[in-house]
Amino acid sequence: MVRNNAPDVVMPTCTPPTLLKGQKALITGANSGIGRGIALAMGQAGADVVVNYVADEGAAHEVAAEVKATGSNAIAIKADVSKEDQVEAMFKTMFDEFGTIDILVNNAGLQRDAAFDEMTLADWQFVLDVNLTGQFLCAREAVREFKRRGVVSEVSCAAGKIICISSVHEVIPWAGHANYAASKGGIMLLMKSLAQETAPYRIRVNSIGPGAIRTPINRGAWATSEAMERLLTLIPYNRIGETADIGRAAAWLASDQADYVNGTTLFIDGGMTLYPGFATGG
Repeated sequence: MVRNNAPDVVMPTCTPPTLLKGQKALITGANSGIGRGIALAMGQAGADVVVNYVADEGAAHEVAAEVKATGSNAIAIKADVSKEDQVEAMFKTMFDEFGTIDILVNNAGLQRDAAFDEMTLADWQFVLDVNLTGQFLCAREAVREFKRRGVVSEVSCAAGKIICISSVHEVIPWAGHANYAASKGGIMLLMKSLAQETAPYRIRVNSIGPGAIRTPINRGAWATSEAMERLLTLIPYNRIGETADIGRAAAWLASDQADYVNGTTLFIDGGMTLYPGFATGG
């Protein structure tokens, strides 16, 4: 049963300004949506931010300007995360500008949906290249720098932090989206394997699994009252998520407040992973 009497939610926008003070963060796919929300939250928390983008340069520079307005520094760097040479060049530019990296947020991702028997190899490969291989390439560059530099205790307890943006669909099957769901399931075990391997170097690797978040890419799921009503049947908490929900969680997860959190997925989904259809017996 859909509950339509939920109160309007006013989302706080601030993050403690010293949470990530002195740290350098790279957020991929940060020119809109969840990536933008994370970039702003990390800027509010005191981190200098690289806003990665592959299209819409104007939007990327607008996000960088918004981060600067919080008092942190920010630059926009264009790179296709599925291309090894572009990822390497992006990290070189970041190191030239900021000196190092403390936080990587692997956020860039996309969908190309089709029924399984109609899905082309090109669409399968494109989604895996960006969503999964892109996370591998960026994480590899970050780990190399974390190991080279080691822990700088006045900056962070950890040598480095990686946050993989996954999805509730790392555990919830999604018919008609096999390439996307496979990429997110892959991210889950990439994250866990990397966390296990790099923990002795004081590198923390975790994931955030968003549920339904109000972003331009999924406007069709929430833009009308009818669509929103259908969506809320999947969300026990009876509201759609906002990008600030993800941003604040990412800033905390990257901070020393979360120093003992490693190798886990934090689902931010209003209870979508509770399989709400079973609330009335299935």
